[in-house]
Amino acid sequence: MEKMIFVNLPVRDLTAATSFYEALGGTRNPGFSDEQTSCMIFSGAIGVMLLTHERYATFTSRPIGDARTESQTLIALSVETRDEVDQTVEKAAHAGGKADPNPMQDHGFMYSRSVEDPDGYVWEILWMDQAAAAGGPPGE
Repeated sequence: MEKMIFVNLPVRDLTAATSFYEALGGTRNPGFSDEQTSCMIFSGAIGVMLLTHERYATFTSRPIGDARTESQTLIALSVETRDEVDQTVEKAAHAGGKADPNPMQDHGFMYSRSVEDPDGYVWEILWMDQAAAAGGPPGE
């Protein structure tokens, strides 16, 4: 079995979060979704589990933090082209997100912008020129 990664996120409003993650490029998998969970698939190896606070609390005894006031994680999602970075950020912002909570990064061979979801989780959307990146960062 291919290794997969599932990012599990507690969300305040499952419907709003699902709409945001669809705009980000995910597809809701109904087989692993219900009234407390949306399983959003981004590729054969990447999934995001959106869980209501009540459902998330069944997996941990720790309190749920507030991503709007504290940085807990930065998650990066690659796209095929530089233009797709801008298109994805704008589409996700239109679906309830906040564009560019962090500064845009442009290193020539790599370009990224970020978008904050309705719960405050920050996603970095990035494009990288694979051929240029193979040589490592400039100056090394």
